[in-house]
Amino acid sequence: MIVLLFGPPGCGKGTQAEFIAGRFSIPAISTGELFRTQCKAGTPLGKLACSIISSGGFVSDDVVNGFVAERISAPDCSSGFLLDGYPRTLPQAEFLDHTLAGHKLGPAISIYLAVPPSTILGRVTARRQCPACSHIYNLLFQPPRVAGVCDFDHTPLITREDDRESVILDRMRAYEELTRPVVARYSRSLYFSVNGTLPAADVSAEIDRVLDGALVPVLS
Repeated sequence: MIVLLFGPPGCGKGTQAEFIAGRFSIPAISTGELFRTQCKAGTPLGKLACSIISSGGFVSDDVVNGFVAERISAPDCSSGFLLDGYPRTLPQAEFLDHTLAGHKLGPAISIYLAVPPSTILGRVTARRQCPACSHIYNLLFQPPRVAGVCDFDHTPLITREDDRESVILDRMRAYEELTRPVVARYSRSLYFSVNGTLPAADVSAEIDRVLDGALVPVLS
C-alpha cells in the first residue's frame, strides 16, 4: 500500500502519518525529516536543505527526488510506504509516478487534510518537537504528559525554526502556488479529502474508514 498525504503546512500531517504507519505497518517518510536527519549528521547537502527549509523555501526537485528515490528503495518499503508532504511540485509528481510505474508499484492512495489558513497559524505557533525521536506535539490539543518534555524519552521539546509564523506564511504562499496543482493531479483517482479541523482522533478514524474502503479495489 502506498499513501500520499497532502495538506498545507501545520494541518496535522505528522500526527496522521504516525497513525497510518502504525495502523498498516508501513514506514512514514517525511522529506522534512529526511533533510533534518542529514543536517543533524552534518552533511553539506543536509545543511543546505535545512537552511532553505528554515527560511521558508523549497529544496530543488532533483535533490528531493534523489532523497526520496533512495529512501523508498530501502527494504522496509517493500510492502508499501507513506509519503508525508511529497510530491510538492508537478515535476516531483511526474518523477514519483514514473518511479512507481517502473517498479510496478501502486496505485497510490491520496489523502488531503483540509484546514483553513487561520486555524493553521494557531496550530503552528503551539507546535513542539522532540529533537531525539522527532515526535511532534501541539500544546493546544496534543500536549505532552509532562510540560516541556517528550513522553517517550523525556528529552526537552523544541520549537522548530520552520514553525515560526513568518516562515509558515511564506510556506503557505509557496504551497498554494506549487502544490495545489499536484493535489489536482492526484484528485483524479483514489483521492479523499478529510476535514483536518476535527480532533486528531476523529481525523484518524475518518482516514481509517476511507483507507479500508480504498484498499478493497487496490488489493482485489
